[in-house]
Amino acid sequence: MIPPDVPPPVRRPGKKIPRPHFDFERQLYATGESGVAGIDEAGRGPLAGPVVAAAVILAPGSPWSRSRLLHDSKLVPESLREKLHARLVADLAHVRWAVAIVETEEIDRLNILRATHEAMRRAVAALVNPAPTHALIDGLPVRPFPLPHTALVKGDARSLSIAAASILAKVTRDRWMREADARWPDYGFAQHKGYATAGHLAKLFAHGPCPIHRRSFEPVAQRLLPLEGA
Repeated sequence: MIPPDVPPPVRRPGKKIPRPHFDFERQLYATGESGVAGIDEAGRGPLAGPVVAAAVILAPGSPWSRSRLLHDSKLVPESLREKLHARLVADLAHVRWAVAIVETEEIDRLNILRATHEAMRRAVAALVNPAPTHALIDGLPVRPFPLPHTALVKGDARSLSIAAASILAKVTRDRWMREADARWPDYGFAQHKGYATAGHLAKLFAHGPCPIHRRSFEPVAQRLLPLEGA
């Protein structure tokens, strides 16, 4: 159970934010699907670090299928994301989940879109015994994909299963970046998580890229030019 004193997701003043629900999942179960997995990713845009995808099956009729706390991870405070992550992964009776990480070298080899799709495929493939029969994916359709799926634009704000996957992917990636900060302390990864903030760019220009910077991304590629020509 999630304690009642956990704060609700962040609300933007003056703007009503739609809440995710379980209607998409419920409709699919009504057609005979035996397992519906929500899938989302974190880390498509940063200059450094991996892209992480999560796949989550929430049991129909469970407290999670009526949750008022699960939401797009970008709208949930970090402290609440951590609490929700802990409760999701520990709730073996109502939640099945898997996470896949595609690191920098593979991102540079495949490109970020293909790497993101590969992380999604790996995450859903890790859900076994039994495997899901349908997926709800945040964003656009993924081709190829190992099972039938429904793509939902802004799905992390529409589907509770995708919102749960959003939380797991975000927390997993943020933890990875905090560990990276300990290895490469000159870049401030614990603060910006690899995104192109002014502080990150200043460190990149001062020190050049480290091993987890994406060489295929600008302006990281520009910083490599003088090194490659030296």
